[in-house]
Amino acid sequence: MRVAALGDVAAGTVVGVEAMGLNLAVYHLESGEVCVTDNVCTHAFALLSDGWFENGTIECPLHAGQFDVRTGKGLGAPVEEDLRVFRTRVEDGAILIELPG
Repeated sequence: MRVAALGDVAAGTVVGVEAMGLNLAVYHLESGEVCVTDNVCTHAFALLSDGWFENGTIECPLHAGQFDVRTGKGLGAPVEEDLRVFRTRVEDGAILIELPG
């Protein structure tokens, strides 16, 4: 499923998008890699796309919980549950994800 155009997500930034009823965070790492996760923090309702993003780590704007955007792994308290990560590829300038199930 197409979630965004690569040109809409500058390198080093995160953008929130809604697609097919999903609230997603699209990350464009400085290395050129693109990752997509759920946009809502697993600790408390906050949009990760409003958080601080650097070097493949997103910090929740509410309680400063951090996640690795490549794996979804929570990187310490207060996070107790990892983020859902979507298989992602870039094709013809479009960011595509594989939907679960």
